[in-house]
Amino acid sequence: MIITRTPLRISLGGGGTDVPSYYRNGTDGGFLVAAAIDRHVYIALNRNFDGNLLLKYSETERADKPEQVDHPLLREALLLADVDRGIEISAMADVPAGTGLGSSGAFTVGVLRALLTYRRRTVSPRQLAEMACEVEINRLGAPVGKQDPYIASVGGVTAFGFTPDERVAITAVSMADDIRDRLEENLLLFFTGVRRSAADELSSFDTDMATPGAYRSNLDAVRDLGLASRDALEAGDLELFSTLLSRQWELKYERAPSAVHDQIDSWIRVGLGAGATGGKLVGAGGGGFLLFYAEHRNSVREALANLGLDEVRFHFDYHGSTTIVG
Repeated sequence: MIITRTPLRISLGGGGTDVPSYYRNGTDGGFLVAAAIDRHVYIALNRNFDGNLLLKYSETERADKPEQVDHPLLREALLLADVDRGIEISAMADVPAGTGLGSSGAFTVGVLRALLTYRRRTVSPRQLAEMACEVEINRLGAPVGKQDPYIASVGGVTAFGFTPDERVAITAVSMADDIRDRLEENLLLFFTGVRRSAADELSSFDTDMATPGAYRSNLDAVRDLGLASRDALEAGDLELFSTLLSRQWELKYERAPSAVHDQIDSWIRVGLGAGATGGKLVGAGGGGFLLFYAEHRNSVREALANLGLDEVRFHFDYHGSTTIVG
Protein backbone atom coordinates (compact mmCIF):
# COMPACT_ATOMS: atom_id res chain seq x y z
CA MET A 1 0.00 0.00 0.00
CA ILE A 2 1.28 3.45 -0.97
CA ILE A 3 -0.38 6.59 0.44
CA THR A 4 0.61 10.11 -0.57
CA ARG A 5 -0.43 13.32 1.17
CA THR A 6 -0.38 16.56 -0.82
CA PRO A 7 -1.28 20.00 0.57
CA LEU A 8 -3.85 22.43 -0.73
CA ARG A 9 -2.92 26.10 -0.88
CA ILE A 10 -3.94 29.70 -0.41
CA SER A 11 -2.73 32.47 -2.72
CA LEU A 12 -1.23 35.40 -0.85
CA GLY A 13 -0.35 37.69 -3.75
CA GLY A 14 -0.08 37.74 -7.53
CA GLY A 15 -2.52 34.91 -8.27
CA GLY A 16 -3.47 34.68 -11.95
CA THR A 17 -0.07 35.69 -13.32
CA ASP A 18 1.01 32.02 -13.42
CA VAL A 19 -1.24 31.29 -16.41
CA PRO A 20 0.81 30.68 -19.59
CA SER A 21 -1.14 33.13 -21.74
CA TYR A 22 -0.05 35.87 -19.34
CA TYR A 23 3.57 35.08 -18.45
CA ARG A 24 4.53 33.95 -21.97
CA ASN A 25 3.48 37.22 -23.57
CA GLY A 26 5.37 39.86 -21.62
CA THR A 27 8.92 40.77 -20.79
CA ASP A 28 8.57 40.37 -17.02
CA GLY A 29 6.67 37.09 -16.77
CA GLY A 30 4.49 36.26 -13.76
CA PHE A 31 5.11 36.39 -10.03
CA LEU A 32 3.12 35.23 -7.02
CA VAL A 33 3.31 34.19 -3.39
CA ALA A 34 1.43 31.12 -2.16
CA ALA A 35 1.23 29.14 1.07
CA ALA A 36 0.63 25.41 1.40
CA ILE A 37 -1.81 24.55 4.18
CA ASP A 38 -2.47 21.45 6.25
CA ARG A 39 -5.60 20.51 4.33
CA HIS A 40 -4.65 17.68 2.02
CA VAL A 41 -5.46 15.43 -0.89
CA TYR A 42 -4.72 11.76 -0.13
CA ILE A 43 -4.02 9.18 -2.80
CA ALA A 44 -3.90 5.48 -1.92
CA LEU A 45 -2.39 3.05 -4.42
CA ASN A 46 -2.44 -0.71 -4.03
CA ARG A 47 -1.82 -3.70 -6.18
CA ASN A 48 -4.90 -5.00 -7.99
CA PHE A 49 -4.70 -8.77 -8.43
CA ASP A 50 -7.36 -8.68 -11.14
CA GLY A 51 -4.68 -7.19 -13.37
CA ASN A 52 -6.72 -4.23 -14.56
CA LEU A 53 -6.98 -0.60 -13.40
CA LEU A 54 -9.47 0.14 -10.62
CA LEU A 55 -9.87 3.88 -10.00
CA LYS A 56 -11.99 5.36 -7.23
CA TYR A 57 -12.65 9.09 -6.90
CA SER A 58 -16.13 10.65 -7.00
CA GLU A 59 -16.90 7.77 -9.36
CA THR A 60 -15.47 4.28 -9.83
CA GLU A 61 -13.83 3.14 -13.05
CA ARG A 62 -12.40 -0.12 -14.31
CA ALA A 63 -10.20 -0.16 -17.39
CA ASP A 64 -7.88 -2.64 -19.06
CA LYS A 65 -5.38 0.05 -20.08
CA PRO A 66 -4.77 3.76 -19.38
CA GLU A 67 -6.09 4.90 -22.77
CA GLN A 68 -9.56 3.67 -21.74
CA VAL A 69 -9.69 5.71 -18.51
CA ASP A 70 -12.33 8.45 -18.54
CA HIS A 71 -10.83 10.67 -15.83
CA PRO A 72 -8.41 12.86 -17.83
CA LEU A 73 -5.91 13.58 -15.05
CA LEU A 74 -5.69 9.92 -14.04
CA ARG A 75 -5.42 8.79 -17.65
CA GLU A 76 -2.54 11.12 -18.49
CA ALA A 77 -0.75 10.53 -15.18
CA LEU A 78 -0.83 6.77 -15.79
CA LEU A 79 0.52 7.25 -19.30
CA LEU A 80 3.26 9.65 -18.18
CA ALA A 81 4.36 7.37 -15.34
CA ASP A 82 4.19 4.35 -17.66
CA VAL A 83 1.88 2.32 -15.40
CA ASP A 84 -0.53 0.32 -17.51
CA ARG A 85 -2.11 -2.42 -15.38
CA GLY A 86 -2.58 -4.13 -12.04
CA ILE A 87 -3.20 -1.23 -9.65
CA GLU A 88 -6.03 0.28 -7.64
CA ILE A 89 -6.08 4.03 -6.92
CA SER A 90 -8.38 5.74 -4.40
CA ALA A 91 -8.61 9.50 -3.80
CA MET A 92 -9.80 11.39 -0.72
CA ALA A 93 -9.55 15.04 0.29
CA ASP A 94 -10.03 17.22 3.37
CA VAL A 95 -11.80 19.87 1.29
CA PRO A 96 -14.04 19.27 -1.75
CA ALA A 97 -12.89 20.10 -5.26
CA GLY A 98 -13.89 23.35 -6.91
CA THR A 99 -13.35 25.52 -3.85
CA GLY A 100 -10.35 27.57 -4.94
CA LEU A 101 -7.63 25.86 -2.92
CA GLY A 102 -5.78 24.22 -5.78
CA SER A 103 -7.30 20.75 -5.47
CA SER A 104 -6.81 19.77 -9.12
CA GLY A 105 -3.10 20.52 -9.03
CA ALA A 106 -2.71 18.78 -5.66
CA PHE A 107 -4.60 15.74 -6.97
CA THR A 108 -2.34 15.48 -10.01
CA VAL A 109 0.82 15.88 -7.92
CA GLY A 110 -0.38 13.27 -5.40
CA VAL A 111 -1.29 10.75 -8.08
CA LEU A 112 2.05 11.18 -9.82
CA ARG A 113 3.97 10.80 -6.56
CA ALA A 114 2.08 7.57 -5.82
CA LEU A 115 2.70 6.20 -9.31
CA LEU A 116 6.38 7.13 -9.25
CA THR A 117 6.79 5.54 -5.81
CA TYR A 118 5.16 2.40 -7.22
CA ARG A 119 7.67 2.48 -10.08
CA ARG A 120 10.49 3.07 -7.54
CA ARG A 121 11.40 6.33 -9.18
CA THR A 122 12.64 9.27 -7.13
CA VAL A 123 12.13 12.83 -8.39
CA SER A 124 12.69 16.24 -6.83
CA PRO A 125 9.75 18.50 -5.88
CA ARG A 126 10.56 20.65 -8.91
CA GLN A 127 10.50 17.65 -11.23
CA LEU A 128 7.23 16.48 -9.70
CA ALA A 129 5.67 19.90 -10.32
CA GLU A 130 6.96 19.92 -13.90
CA MET A 131 5.38 16.53 -14.53
CA ALA A 132 2.05 17.71 -13.12
CA CYS A 133 2.19 20.78 -15.40
CA GLU A 134 2.96 18.49 -18.32
CA VAL A 135 -0.26 16.58 -17.56
CA GLU A 136 -2.59 19.51 -16.93
CA ILE A 137 -1.28 22.22 -19.24
CA ASN A 138 0.60 20.52 -22.06
CA ARG A 139 -1.23 17.22 -22.51
CA LEU A 140 -4.76 18.23 -21.51
CA GLY A 141 -4.58 21.89 -22.55
CA ALA A 142 -6.39 23.00 -19.39
CA PRO A 143 -6.47 26.81 -19.01
CA VAL A 144 -4.87 26.65 -15.57
CA GLY A 145 -1.69 28.08 -14.06
CA LYS A 146 1.47 26.57 -12.65
CA GLN A 147 0.96 27.79 -9.09
CA ASP A 148 -1.00 24.80 -7.81
CA PRO A 149 1.36 21.97 -8.84
CA TYR A 150 4.41 23.91 -7.66
CA ILE A 151 3.17 24.91 -4.21
CA ALA A 152 1.66 21.43 -3.72
CA SER A 153 5.06 19.90 -4.50
CA VAL A 154 7.35 22.20 -2.50
CA GLY A 155 5.12 23.42 0.37
CA GLY A 156 5.83 26.31 2.71
CA VAL A 157 5.24 30.02 2.13
CA THR A 158 6.92 30.39 -1.23
CA ALA A 159 7.42 32.92 -4.00
CA PHE A 160 7.37 31.79 -7.64
CA GLY A 161 8.55 33.61 -10.73
CA PHE A 162 7.33 32.44 -14.15
CA THR A 163 9.36 33.49 -17.18
CA PRO A 164 8.29 33.60 -20.85
CA ASP A 165 10.72 30.75 -21.63
CA GLU A 166 8.95 28.47 -19.08
CA ARG A 167 11.56 28.65 -16.32
CA VAL A 168 10.18 28.79 -12.77
CA ALA A 169 12.09 30.44 -9.93
CA ILE A 170 11.25 29.02 -6.49
CA THR A 171 12.18 31.03 -3.39
CA ALA A 172 11.04 30.54 0.19
CA VAL A 173 9.67 33.78 1.64
CA SER A 174 12.08 34.80 4.39
CA MET A 175 10.21 35.89 7.52
CA ALA A 176 11.19 36.27 11.13
CA ASP A 177 9.67 33.54 13.30
CA ASP A 178 7.35 35.94 15.16
CA ILE A 179 6.07 37.40 11.88
CA ARG A 180 5.46 33.94 10.47
CA ASP A 181 3.55 32.98 13.63
CA ARG A 182 1.42 36.15 13.53
CA LEU A 183 0.65 35.62 9.86
CA GLU A 184 -0.44 32.02 10.42
CA GLU A 185 -2.51 32.94 13.48
CA ASN A 186 -4.30 35.91 11.91
CA LEU A 187 -5.19 34.51 8.49
CA LEU A 188 -8.82 33.33 8.54
CA LEU A 189 -10.43 31.16 5.87
CA PHE A 190 -14.21 30.94 5.29
CA PHE A 191 -16.11 28.78 2.80
CA THR A 192 -18.67 30.66 0.71
CA GLY A 193 -20.60 27.49 -0.10
CA VAL A 194 -20.12 28.17 -3.82
CA ARG A 195 -18.11 25.61 -5.80
CA ARG A 196 -16.74 26.08 -9.30
CA SER A 197 -14.11 24.72 -11.68
CA ALA A 198 -10.94 26.77 -12.01
CA ALA A 199 -10.71 25.65 -15.65
CA ASP A 200 -14.24 26.95 -16.27
CA GLU A 201 -13.44 30.26 -14.61
CA LEU A 202 -10.27 30.61 -16.67
CA SER A 203 -11.77 29.38 -19.95
CA SER A 204 -12.04 32.93 -21.31
CA PHE A 205 -8.61 33.92 -19.98
CA ASP A 206 -6.69 33.13 -23.18
CA THR A 207 -9.15 35.11 -25.26
CA ASP A 208 -8.98 38.09 -22.91
CA MET A 209 -5.18 37.97 -22.80
CA ALA A 210 -4.95 37.86 -26.60
CA THR A 211 -6.27 41.42 -26.72
CA PRO A 212 -3.84 43.94 -25.23
CA GLY A 213 -5.36 46.57 -23.03
CA ALA A 214 -7.24 46.74 -19.77
CA TYR A 215 -7.17 43.02 -18.96
CA ARG A 216 -3.39 42.75 -19.27
CA SER A 217 -2.93 46.00 -17.39
CA ASN A 218 -5.04 44.57 -14.60
CA LEU A 219 -2.84 41.44 -14.42
CA ASP A 220 0.30 43.60 -14.55
CA ALA A 221 -0.99 45.36 -11.43
CA VAL A 222 -1.70 41.98 -9.82
CA ARG A 223 1.89 40.92 -10.52
CA ASP A 224 3.15 44.10 -8.87
CA LEU A 225 0.99 43.30 -5.84
CA GLY A 226 2.58 39.84 -5.69
CA LEU A 227 6.02 41.42 -5.50
CA ALA A 228 4.82 43.96 -2.94
CA SER A 229 3.23 41.20 -0.85
CA ARG A 230 6.51 39.28 -0.78
CA ASP A 231 8.38 42.42 0.24
CA ALA A 232 5.85 43.27 2.97
CA LEU A 233 6.08 39.77 4.46
CA GLU A 234 9.86 39.79 4.44
CA ALA A 235 9.90 43.26 6.02
CA GLY A 236 7.46 42.10 8.71
CA ASP A 237 4.88 44.70 7.67
CA LEU A 238 1.69 42.67 8.11
CA GLU A 239 -0.48 45.79 8.14
CA LEU A 240 0.69 46.62 4.61
CA PHE A 241 0.34 42.98 3.57
CA SER A 242 -3.27 42.94 4.72
CA THR A 243 -4.18 46.03 2.71
CA LEU A 244 -2.63 44.39 -0.36
CA LEU A 245 -5.05 41.46 0.08
CA SER A 246 -7.97 43.86 -0.33
CA ARG A 247 -6.40 45.54 -3.34
CA GLN A 248 -6.04 42.14 -5.02
CA TRP A 249 -9.73 41.49 -4.53
CA GLU A 250 -10.56 44.90 -6.02
CA LEU A 251 -8.55 44.05 -9.14
CA LYS A 252 -10.19 40.61 -9.46
CA TYR A 253 -13.62 42.20 -9.07
CA GLU A 254 -12.78 44.70 -11.83
CA ARG A 255 -11.48 41.89 -14.03
CA ALA A 256 -14.49 39.60 -13.65
CA PRO A 257 -17.67 41.37 -12.48
CA SER A 258 -20.60 39.02 -11.90
CA ALA A 259 -23.60 38.51 -9.65
CA VAL A 260 -21.62 35.92 -7.66
CA HIS A 261 -18.77 38.39 -7.19
CA ASP A 262 -21.25 41.05 -6.10
CA GLN A 263 -22.30 38.70 -3.29
CA ILE A 264 -18.68 37.88 -2.44
CA ASP A 265 -17.83 41.56 -2.31
CA SER A 266 -20.63 42.15 0.18
CA TRP A 267 -19.28 39.34 2.40
CA ILE A 268 -15.77 40.75 2.24
CA ARG A 269 -17.10 44.16 3.28
CA VAL A 270 -18.78 42.56 6.30
CA GLY A 271 -15.47 41.00 7.32
CA LEU A 272 -13.63 44.29 6.92
CA GLY A 273 -16.34 46.08 8.88
CA ALA A 274 -15.95 43.54 11.69
CA GLY A 275 -12.26 44.29 12.13
CA ALA A 276 -10.33 42.52 9.39
CA THR A 277 -7.67 44.75 7.85
CA GLY A 278 -7.66 42.92 4.55
CA GLY A 279 -9.62 40.32 2.65
CA LYS A 280 -9.95 38.63 -0.72
CA LEU A 281 -11.32 35.64 -2.57
CA VAL A 282 -8.91 32.72 -2.95
CA GLY A 283 -8.52 31.06 -6.34
CA ALA A 284 -9.66 31.78 -9.88
CA GLY A 285 -12.99 33.30 -8.84
CA GLY A 286 -16.65 32.40 -9.01
CA GLY A 287 -16.80 31.05 -5.46
CA GLY A 288 -14.66 29.09 -3.05
CA PHE A 289 -13.03 30.56 0.06
CA LEU A 290 -12.65 34.02 1.53
CA LEU A 291 -9.30 34.84 3.12
CA PHE A 292 -9.01 37.60 5.73
CA TYR A 293 -6.17 38.99 7.76
CA ALA A 294 -7.51 39.98 11.19
CA GLU A 295 -5.79 40.58 14.48
CA HIS A 296 -9.26 40.98 16.03
CA ARG A 297 -10.16 37.46 15.01
CA ASN A 298 -13.18 36.72 17.19
CA SER A 299 -15.27 39.63 15.93
CA VAL A 300 -14.60 38.62 12.32
CA ARG A 301 -15.44 35.00 13.08
CA GLU A 302 -18.71 36.04 14.68
CA ALA A 303 -19.67 38.32 11.79
CA LEU A 304 -18.98 35.66 9.15
CA ALA A 305 -20.74 32.97 11.20
CA ASN A 306 -23.80 35.21 11.26
CA LEU A 307 -23.71 35.13 7.46
CA GLY A 308 -23.72 31.33 7.55
CA LEU A 309 -20.12 30.98 6.33
CA ASP A 310 -18.13 28.16 7.91
CA GLU A 311 -14.53 28.72 8.95
CA VAL A 312 -11.82 26.23 8.01
CA ARG A 313 -8.90 26.55 10.41
CA PHE A 314 -5.44 25.68 9.17
CA HIS A 315 -1.70 25.86 9.67
CA PHE A 316 1.00 26.15 7.05
CA ASP A 317 2.37 22.93 5.57
CA TYR A 318 6.15 22.95 5.08
CA HIS A 319 6.51 19.41 3.73
CA GLY A 320 4.89 19.60 0.32
CA SER A 321 3.76 16.37 -1.27
CA THR A 322 4.98 13.37 0.70
CA THR A 323 4.66 9.61 0.75
CA ILE A 324 3.38 8.77 4.23
CA VAL A 325 3.02 5.02 3.65
CA GLY A 326 4.92 3.08 1.05
